[in-house]
Amino acid sequence: MTSPTLYLDVWSDYVCPFCYLELPVIDQFQNAYGDAVEVRWHAFELRPEPTPPLEPDSDLLQQSWDSSVYPMAIDRGLLMRLPPVQPRSRKAFETAFFARESGRFDVVHRAIFKAFFEDGIDIGDTDALLDIAATCGIDPESLEEVLLGDELTDAVIEDEEFAQKLGVTGVPFVVLSRDGVGDQEPPPPIALRGAAPIEHFQAAVERLFPDGFPPGASGANLP
Repeated sequence: MTSPTLYLDVWSDYVCPFCYLELPVIDQFQNAYGDAVEVRWHAFELRPEPTPPLEPDSDLLQQSWDSSVYPMAIDRGLLMRLPPVQPRSRKAFETAFFARESGRFDVVHRAIFKAFFEDGIDIGDTDALLDIAATCGIDPESLEEVLLGDELTDAVIEDEEFAQKLGVTGVPFVVLSRDGVGDQEPPPPIALRGAAPIEHFQAAVERLFPDGFPPGASGANLP
């Protein structure tokens, strides 16, 4: 395995449909470049306490799904349904962070998204999160002990404070960056806001690696 030379720092929220819609794009990008890319996921709660959650049956939410979410889901090959609940997501992040400690972050991360946007499961409910994690090979008793306390709360808040310093106000938010070469400083990181298409990722890579990426490659891996 080679060391990564490109980093994708992704801030997302499990209750944001556009964050789930960005997942296939990031997968396509990562599949194209393999070990040359490292994706690092970060927490960003759109509606933490005491911000009121969205009304799940509001006309505004239904209109947003009809006009934006459903068409993009079809285009990106995802089966999505407007969830019947609009929970808070802090415990879901803590669940994913707990899974990271045992190398199961990715499978739990995807399972939480799928449970909410495909099955309509309340991912703010601790019992639901325990069930999701158990199907992914996580010990539910150990996880429950963590979720009943605030052991991982600081990790979630740290991600969000870093995002605030970057000026992040919405998600998905992706920062592409690279290491410097020798004594040379790396070029400035590039931020992509919203559910950016694969073409925006490719354009960012071309700016970060004007001589080609991965370094030494003869051409782009993406179609």
